[in-house]
Amino acid sequence: MQKAAFLITECKQDAFAFAPHFSRRVEAGFTAGQVCSDGGALLLREVDRKINLIGRLAACFSDGREAERVKHKTAPMLAQRIFGPALGYEDLNDHEQLRSGPLFALLAGQRELEQPLAGKSTLNRLELAYTLVEALRRLGLKGTEWAEAQVDTIRLKLLKIGAIVRVSARRVLLQLSSSYAWKDIFAQAFHALRC
Repeated sequence: MQKAAFLITECKQDAFAFAPHFSRRVEAGFTAGQVCSDGGALLLREVDRKINLIGRLAACFSDGREAERVKHKTAPMLAQRIFGPALGYEDLNDHEQLRSGPLFALLAGQRELEQPLAGKSTLNRLELAYTLVEALRRLGLKGTEWAEAQVDTIRLKLLKIGAIVRVSARRVLLQLSSSYAWKDIFAQAFHALRC
């Protein structure tokens, strides 16, 4: 007994003729191209051009990344995180969709509008890493050989230290690895921050 094979046709209709409205035809089609719901954001862009919020904020950051490896500059990432919530996109997950839109590229000041902006992971690192590590660099590592170190260097060499954590009723004790190579830098940072 032979089974019948059914061909499934794929329907790719782009235009639709609806019932007429009196003497007018009613038609719809997927022909508009890329559409966004945030066209009024250009007003926010003009506000920023007038008060230079993003430029002034970007000047507060010192970017210790290797310039030739930087894909997303600080100012456009700040623009994403400022314009996003202003338009109701408060969650970083929203940026996975927004990063490919030409309007957000325009708001972020990106020359090539078809190039994607930073994604949620990169934006998250901007928010977390720069704020704390920049303060650590400025306050705790000033005058040391790591005062200009990159975020990854500081993270790997100063923050990722093997430790045994012991908790009792009266204290929390971190027993740091006795073979840690940068004890002196750690001690300098500690004294600069605590004293």
